[in-house]
Amino acid sequence: MSTTKRCYYESLEVERTADDAGLKSAFRKLAMKWHPDKNPGDAAAENRFKEIAEAYEVLKDGDKRAAYDRYGHAAFEQGHGGGGAGFGSGFASSFSDIFEDLFGMAGQRGGRGGSGRERGADLRYNMEITLEEAYAGKTAQIEIPVAVTCEVCSGSGAKSGTKPKTCSTCGGQGRVRQAQGFFTLERTCPSCQGRGQMIEDPCPNCEGAGRVERERTLSVNIPQGVEDGTRIRLSNEGEAGTRGGPAGDLYIFLSLASHDFFQRDGADLHCRVPISMVTAALGGEFEVPTIEGGRTKVKVPSGTQSARRFRVANKGMPVLRSRQTGDMYVQVVVETPQNLTKKQQELLAEFEKLSSGATQPEAAGFFTKVKDFFGTRAGS
Repeated sequence: MSTTKRCYYESLEVERTADDAGLKSAFRKLAMKWHPDKNPGDAAAENRFKEIAEAYEVLKDGDKRAAYDRYGHAAFEQGHGGGGAGFGSGFASSFSDIFEDLFGMAGQRGGRGGSGRERGADLRYNMEITLEEAYAGKTAQIEIPVAVTCEVCSGSGAKSGTKPKTCSTCGGQGRVRQAQGFFTLERTCPSCQGRGQMIEDPCPNCEGAGRVERERTLSVNIPQGVEDGTRIRLSNEGEAGTRGGPAGDLYIFLSLASHDFFQRDGADLHCRVPISMVTAALGGEFEVPTIEGGRTKVKVPSGTQSARRFRVANKGMPVLRSRQTGDMYVQVVVETPQNLTKKQQELLAEFEKLSSGATQPEAAGFFTKVKDFFGTRAGS
């Protein structure tokens, strides 16, 4: 192996067993660190960058890597017919994805192309609705400030009677090329900011932007069953594009206001209803409101304990884009009476005397366990 070159694996700071993903990750990291644009005027950095680029060019290719693993650098020297490790016509294309990621060029190729037309930005609108509105659905009218195509210049940005001219710096491409050592980088044209066109006589109404700010009123259809955080997309209702480019989209983000009676869990609704001690003991029924504005009866059997839940089928929320409906769950809370009269206190005291384990089985069982516990401790 040649002694004038560092081992390619050492150049990329990886083990010989590194896979393709490991090689690529190592190259990205080192290329970002040693790229000449990051180290202007540093000859050592430029040499280091060339070294790691050459190493990656060989090791990313399966056949070249196999030859290198067997013969070392000699595999690409004269006499082995390996074609050289150098940087031929395929070099720029083989690294284009990496350079785009590293230096912010991704998405610029073939984008504006010289037309100057850019897609408008997407917009977000936050809307709060009630639980009843989420149940029934609604059509809402909203007003939003948005950039729309200038009606005077029809979005061109140029004064009436004139037209944008091709940028002389980039020739209308929106990009300029710059030689950097052994490869060429493309960058956004600094003269036209990538539009490919220059406006010498801007439209006085939009000042050359091709867009003006306006208040727009839109109709938004909110379907039944929407949940908190639901996103509704209105295509082409966002910001107008520049120079007549396509408009962006408008996204409506829904949030549900808290409800005084119901709590929502998916398609199910939950509520808490206080009942008297007598109703819980003897049984009975009561009415509760439903989300659609009606009422329904809930029957309580005798001996009902506090926190017991009762299910009312199909009285919950509709499931979005389906024919299903959730349920309503009613949790009863047995309320202890307060501010008793003397007569009421006497009656309750008399009831307590007449009570036995049969009327309060849970309490009786608890105190039996307590008695056994202290009895065991006393005998130990």
